[in-house]
This record gives sequence, structure tokens and C-alpha cells, in this order.
Amino acid sequence: MSQEDSLSSEVGLDTGSLSAPLVSGEVALVGAGPGAADLLTLAAAKLIGDCDAIVFDALVSDEVLNLAAVDTDLIPAGKRGGRPSASQDDISRTLVELAREGRRVVRLKGGDPFVFGRGGEEIRALAAAGIRFRVIPGITAGVAAPAMAGIPVTDRSVNASIAFLTGHEAGDDSRVDWQALVNAFPVLVFYMAARNLPVIARRLMSAGLEEGTAVAIIGSATLPGEDTQTGTLATAASGELTAASPAIVIVGGVVAERVAWRGELPGRGK
Repeated sequence: MSQEDSLSSEVGLDTGSLSAPLVSGEVALVGAGPGAADLLTLAAAKLIGDCDAIVFDALVSDEVLNLAAVDTDLIPAGKRGGRPSASQDDISRTLVELAREGRRVVRLKGGDPFVFGRGGEEIRALAAAGIRFRVIPGITAGVAAPAMAGIPVTDRSVNASIAFLTGHEAGDDSRVDWQALVNAFPVLVFYMAARNLPVIARRLMSAGLEEGTAVAIIGSATLPGEDTQTGTLATAASGELTAASPAIVIVGGVVAERVAWRGELPGRGK
């Protein structure tokens, strides 16, 4: 057995149920889903309601936090682009310290902990410190937001592949091969893309996508302020297509297949 395997067996979950009560000094990395409490997993809802401390991200909704017991210690650790926020090292250190105090800790992360959520960094820090932990996956916004807007992320008439990307990769230091991206994937989903949408659209057009390619931007998905706007790469590049953060952007023919089903008349969405 390797050293990594040995460490995993010592700190990993050894119960038969993900929703089993946390033990003293254990941390659960819990996906809070896209926002609405209705979209939490059963395990997530149970652990949120039965723990000593919740270390939560800025994208976790009040509706989800309201499921915590009244005596739960709620500790904000939000990371929002361009705003003052806790460093990842500070967050990981907080989790370790709380666990060493014997607290039962829920680390509550928007969407899924391992989809642009730095969950991997946190479980590595916990494992290195010998802290027992478990992971509760959540519904990721890149799938949930389009679904709530009536947009399928895959449609057999449009795509057999899909790419998920972070909108932060649109700058001059981008690690994305934009030409290869548009050649390989007919549908693209960008997280955290509201602020950089015009730049993203221009990069995609420069890489060969037609300016008439359909685009949707979905802000605050599943929450009361949810807003869906549709247009094209051209309108996105001009700044005409906007939504407030947090927002998901989806690019490709599946946007044209939209069938709105919430708050609009049946049939095609706007």
C-alpha cells in the first residue's frame, strides 16, 4: 500500500452512509448546489442541519444556510472575483483548526466542491493534517442553470461533447487553446463569466465561431432573482448581452433548442 493510500484509509469515511452523523473532528465538504434548497442532496441537507460549524462560500444562498440549527457557528469564507476575500490557505487552515477543536464541520461550497470549487485543495490539506473527512457532491451550476432555463446542455441533434470552462481564463494570460476549443466542442459552458463575457465572445469569434452563434447568460439560477438573456456572440461581444453575477454562460446550438418552462408561456423561450 502506498503512503497516499494509507493516508486515505486513515482519514476517509468508513461508514456505510454519506448522511451518517459527523463525528467529533470530522469535516464534510458539501456541495450546496446552484442555490435553491430544494436542489440539495439528502446527505447535504442532513449534515447542514446537524453540525457544529459551517464554513460557507459567498455563493451559498441564505435559503440553504437557513437549514442550519440555530446554535450552529456560521463562518463566512467567500471567494468572489475582484473582491476582498479569504485566501485558500486561510480557509484550509480554518477547517483544520476547527476539526482539531473537536468540532463537527461542514465546508459548504456552491455547486459541486470539485467543479471550479477548489475542493481538491481542501481535501489535500485535510488529508495532510490527518483530519477525517468526507465529500458530498452537489448539483453543479453549469448543468443546473441551463436546465432551469429550458436549455439542454446536450442534445443528440447538436452535440456529442461539451466543455466546461471558467470565465476567468479569458485574459491575456489565458491557458485555453481557443482554436482547439472551438474545433473540438460544439457546446461550451462558462462559469463565473458575467464580467468577461465580451472578451470571451471576441476570443471565440477570433477562433472561428460565427458571430451569429447562439449564447445564453443565466444569472442567479434557481434563486428569486434568476434572469436568462439570450442572444449571439455578436451581441455578447458588444456588451448588449448581460446578467449580474453569479452567472453561467452557454454557447452553441443547444441554446436555440430552448423551451422555456418557468414563468413564461409554453413553447420557445425568448
